[in-house]
Amino acid sequence: MNAGSGSHADPEDIDPRLVRSRARLLDAATGLLSTGGIEAVTIDAVTKVSKVARTTLYRHFSSSTHLLAATFERLLPQVTPPPASGTLRERLIELLSRQAVLIEETPIQLTTLAWLALGPTASGRRSDGPQDDGPRSMGALRVRVADQYRGPFDQILDSLQARAELGDFDTTIALSQLVGPIVFARLTGIHTFDHADCVRLVDDFLTARKMALPQ
Repeated sequence: MNAGSGSHADPEDIDPRLVRSRARLLDAATGLLSTGGIEAVTIDAVTKVSKVARTTLYRHFSSSTHLLAATFERLLPQVTPPPASGTLRERLIELLSRQAVLIEETPIQLTTLAWLALGPTASGRRSDGPQDDGPRSMGALRVRVADQYRGPFDQILDSLQARAELGDFDTTIALSQLVGPIVFARLTGIHTFDHADCVRLVDDFLTARKMALPQ
C-alpha cells in the first residue's frame, strides 16, 4: 500500500521514498518562499530545486496551491486544541498561553510576508498545474488557514458556557482582542507575552464583556 491509497494506511506500509520526496518538495518550497516570495513557489521551480520529478510531485499535491498550503502549514504555528475542562477563564488562559508560545516560536517575518502576499496576488496568480483554480484556490487557501487557526478559540467562545457568562458578542472581535496584542507585540518586538500577560489579557476581556451585559 502506498501513501496515496487512503487515509487508513498503516505507517509501516507507506513507501519511505514517498516520505522523503514529500519532505524534499516542502524543503524546496519553503526555501523558495523565503527568498522569492509567494510567486517563486511554482511547480517548475520546486521540481528543479528539489530534484523531484513532476509526476512525483503530483502524487503528493494536486496543484501549486495545494503545495503552497502544505508549505504554509510548515511555517505557521501548530493548531493547539482547546482545553476540554475547566472554567471559561481557565480554558481561555490555557489556550491563549499555548498560542503565545507558538507565536513566539514562529518565523514571523517570513510568515507575515507570505500571508499578506495571498491577498494582492490572489487575482493575478497563474495556474500552473491540474485542478488549480487560480484566484479561487488562493482565496480558499486564505479562508481555510484563517478558519483552522481560529477554530480552537471559536470552540470556547461559541460554547454555551461562554454565552451564559458573557451574553451575545462578536467572536471575531473577541479573538482580535485576545490574540491581537500578542501578534502585534511579536511583529514589533516590543514585548514577549508570558503566562502572566495572558492572564491579564483574559481577565481584561472577561471584565469588559461582563460590564457590557444588561443590568
